[in-house]
Amino acid sequence: MAKIISNLLQFSDLRSRNMDMTADSENLIRWDFPTPFVHDVFVAPHHIDAFQHTNNVVYLRWMADTAWEHSKALGLDLAVYQGLNRGMVVRRHELEYLVACHEGDRVLIGTWITANDGRLRLRRRFQMVNAATGTTLLRGVSDFVCINMELGKATRMPPAFVAAYQPTVSAPESF
Repeated sequence: MAKIISNLLQFSDLRSRNMDMTADSENLIRWDFPTPFVHDVFVAPHHIDAFQHTNNVVYLRWMADTAWEHSKALGLDLAVYQGLNRGMVVRRHELEYLVACHEGDRVLIGTWITANDGRLRLRRRFQMVNAATGTTLLRGVSDFVCINMELGKATRMPPAFVAAYQPTVSAPESF
């Protein structure tokens, strides 16, 4: 446990990467909240559906991948989860699709931890932005609960989770 806390302190300056960057050298990305952790992806041919845009399920996958990359940046990777026999799993997703993206697009996915009750639940917000245009493509919310990985049952967060998953911004309940 002391090693885990030590690792978390080492990663404390990685709470998020501030990606207030320009798109095409002119348009500033307008994130919904300051200092997101940002994960970027490119839309590949296998992401495209019969409507010739990115399939809805892909956006959900990108949210999950971004949450996991953020957790790893905070020092909470699968090995830590297994060592603690605890993990954060999704209880609920809410997605608001605004604009489609297409093959070849670069998508920036920002995430913020907006709530953590220090016991069982935490909430993340997501915003997906077309890197070339700065257009927001999607806004999402995911609610997580802490589980005992062996039993698959909800359980109290260990101190390492409470310390690492601190809210980075305050946000309203809905979009």
